[in-house]
Amino acid sequence: MAFAATAYAQEAQQAPAGEGQNLQRVEVTGSRIATANLESVSPVTVVGAKDIKLEGTRSVENLLNNLPQVFADQGGSISNGSSGTATVNLRNFGADRTLVLVNGRRLPAGSPRNTAADLNQIPAALIKRVEVLTGGASAIYGSDAVAGVVNFIMNDNFQGVQLETNYAFYNHQQNGGMAADAARRRNFPVAGDKGADGKIKDANLLLGGNFADGRGNAVAFFGYKKEDALLQSERDFTACSLDGFSSGNTFNCGGSGTSFPGRFFTDAGQRTVADAAGNTRPYVAATDQYNYGPLNYFRRPSERYTFSSFTHFDINEQMRLYTEASFHDDSTVAQIAPSGLFGFDASGSNAIRFENPFLSPAWRRDLGLTGPGDTADALIFRRNVEGGGRRDDQRHTSYRGVIGMKGDVGNWTYDAFLQAGKVLYSETYFNDFSNQRIGRALNVVAGPNGVPTCQSVIDGTDTNCVPYNIWSLGGVTPEALKYLQTPGFQKGSTSQTVQGINLSSDLGEYGIKLPTTNRGIGVAFGWEHRTEKLDLATDTAFETGDLAGQGGPTLGVAGQFSVRDYYAEARIPVLEKMPFAESLTLNASYRKSDYSTGQKTSSYGAGAEWSPIAAAKLRFSYQRAARAANVVELFTPQGLSLFGMSSDPCAGATPSATLAQCALTGVTAAQYGRIEDSPAQQYNQITGGNTGLAPEESDSYTLGLVLTPMRNLSMTIDAFDMRVEGAIGGLPASTTLTQCLQTGDAKFCGLIQRDRLGTLWALNAGRIVATNQNLGSISTKGIDLGANYGYKMGGYGNLDLSYIGTFLKEFKQEDFPGSGEYDCAGLHGTTCGTPLPKYRHKIRAVWGTPWQGLEVGVTWRYIRGVKLDATSDNPLISTEFEPADERLAARSYLDLVGSWAINKNLTLRVGVNNSLDKDPPVTGVVAAVLGNGNTYPQVYDAMGRHVFLNLTAKF
Repeated sequence: MAFAATAYAQEAQQAPAGEGQNLQRVEVTGSRIATANLESVSPVTVVGAKDIKLEGTRSVENLLNNLPQVFADQGGSISNGSSGTATVNLRNFGADRTLVLVNGRRLPAGSPRNTAADLNQIPAALIKRVEVLTGGASAIYGSDAVAGVVNFIMNDNFQGVQLETNYAFYNHQQNGGMAADAARRRNFPVAGDKGADGKIKDANLLLGGNFADGRGNAVAFFGYKKEDALLQSERDFTACSLDGFSSGNTFNCGGSGTSFPGRFFTDAGQRTVADAAGNTRPYVAATDQYNYGPLNYFRRPSERYTFSSFTHFDINEQMRLYTEASFHDDSTVAQIAPSGLFGFDASGSNAIRFENPFLSPAWRRDLGLTGPGDTADALIFRRNVEGGGRRDDQRHTSYRGVIGMKGDVGNWTYDAFLQAGKVLYSETYFNDFSNQRIGRALNVVAGPNGVPTCQSVIDGTDTNCVPYNIWSLGGVTPEALKYLQTPGFQKGSTSQTVQGINLSSDLGEYGIKLPTTNRGIGVAFGWEHRTEKLDLATDTAFETGDLAGQGGPTLGVAGQFSVRDYYAEARIPVLEKMPFAESLTLNASYRKSDYSTGQKTSSYGAGAEWSPIAAAKLRFSYQRAARAANVVELFTPQGLSLFGMSSDPCAGATPSATLAQCALTGVTAAQYGRIEDSPAQQYNQITGGNTGLAPEESDSYTLGLVLTPMRNLSMTIDAFDMRVEGAIGGLPASTTLTQCLQTGDAKFCGLIQRDRLGTLWALNAGRIVATNQNLGSISTKGIDLGANYGYKMGGYGNLDLSYIGTFLKEFKQEDFPGSGEYDCAGLHGTTCGTPLPKYRHKIRAVWGTPWQGLEVGVTWRYIRGVKLDATSDNPLISTEFEPADERLAARSYLDLVGSWAINKNLTLRVGVNNSLDKDPPVTGVVAAVLGNGNTYPQVYDAMGRHVFLNLTAKF
């Protein structure tokens, strides 16, 4: 087991040196100095290849999400808002503040839609180990290493042939509960028990061998993986969308006001279609809202091909040539509820006309149409249930290559390299509606022989138009859908080039050392030049906002920057083999970065390691890190998008804000008390880039104790304190609204614009400006714990125990300077986002049985409960809530695994994660994007028992 907080080397570990031999100098994550000491001053969590196999997961993001330092981000269980990538988020500082490395070198931006590195590029079967360093590391690795570094060390030195096949599925018993009861009360379909669904098939081949009399080695890896889709309709707790419609201690199904057969705002009030004859009735939210959840993917389908190769050749004893090459092609589909008319403004040229032959007498009455020539305004919300769900087909294809030379010249170790990476992105969005065509298809008159015909066909402006009859049940034709449903296309790429050289040495060989130690001063110097490019092109349908289900225009973006880095690092042994000082070592690092955008940053760090005795070591680290804005943050054009908020304080029959307060946001006296709130809790905002952004800066402190009281026992405790200032992002639109209501400050109120109905969601004119700025701060404090123990039980085999846990003391945010801080530790919700439990742990026991080749393991994963952020006593985030939504209960998961080495060539592994089939905690209020299916499937085991089988053959 390898959950210790001590870093291992980035090379294969060497056997103990015999007499007259020198230990090989290697690098550890968190330092550029090549040293024979395999420990790091900063706490580093290591997950080894054996642990990865015991996890039973074939996705890298799930592997990392099981670590207490990692918080949910993009992954396979995100559908609405999915980027199609998988990302890692250390300390919940955001994926853009976590640097991802492969063999110590950074990955390119994962997508033009999400610049964080895409973990899908990394095949889980090829990982030798993962080293996770939390805390700033910009002085060592450059920009983005604000929250820390995740370094994947690959199996790049292999001999033989290894074939792996994997098969996994979910088994689930529908356990009922309050969410399922809510669905049954509405007579929504509730799924039965599942024997096996959400299947995953995976196969890979690893080839390797030496050449040139052992002076070289070449490795090639080929992988294939396919994951089946899983709909929310397949679990009883996601049979309906709760959406904040809880009352008291009871969940109620909510949904969207864009409903079927429609929601029509008319002079007669809100009406809907009653029957095939076109009669009408009042729209009743409690029973007519659309249950959009069941068609959403709970886990997206995907298909992935991967290839990697590693080669090294020793030209001579001082020079090694090495190369790396990798390729991945990943296709996935994010499906959400059908498109439709999301507040189609039927006024002006789109007004409803008396002459429309589809209108029944009831509709003419409700619309106030009394005779030929009359027109009526209406606001129409109607779901395209006839056309099926919106399907976002996304494909990412990446290429990455590295070539370098490393070795030793005298007492100096050098590593010079060139690397290039590129990601190609393409997207086709199916089954959305064209706003322009909606207007034409609703403008219907009696044509030749009285046949309903589009006015645009008669006047020749659009001869392809097909009438859209939404005024009676069963009136929509396949021909109308074919006309209205419009695909959207995007394509783009990211690219990265890096050139660098690193020199390190033990100056003790030159006699440069303190007289109180036998070890010399270690130094490293280096230079890097990096260029980042990104482009995203969108078609006319996306760019003009013509696609009804997108919430506004999707604009292209293009830009690039380059940066030159110079860095230095020193490791200074101070004391050795003295009373109360078995060893004392100081560390220091510095990096200067010069960006083509005109920005300059300095990152630096200092640390100390003190071992009063051999069995105990105190370690301290301070890091000043910096992150420059990425291409998307700098250059994205401004455009409309959606944000989540529990409610508009100025909406509803009894607004929580006063008329005077709401007037500051643009509400008139006539509108007050008559504004319709968003049933889906989604509102409009304007987001976009800013080329004047300054780099973020962060300070990280860690203080830890490492105890090794005996050879087979190690324990670590590390306190961390991290803070980011000048965080880049848009001021949360909900914060802008709250500040305007509470302070009346024009700098906030001026960012709010309401539509003609007084809403912030029904029409595009209602929105809040939230473009990128250098805003407030993010800070966190807590304690990491770790322990490993190995016990030899004689004739009963061996027992390995490991523990890793995190206590989160606080996670504070300040939206802008002077606004005041609020603490999200132990909370989740529309403001605090993903659950931030105050305690998480992972405890594992592995028994190597006395029976040849048989090993069994059990893991206990624990996530403490969290409360809704609205329950906070901080007025900045507290608001009204229902008791049913107050808390997400704690969860304990029990994972079982067994491994049998059938013979020296074949190994079989079988396991069950979440063996007790625990449902995730559910709620009616979740954060946007990461909340999916009334819960957080990237945090909790949401789909039931995960059964996996692995067969590995080695030759």
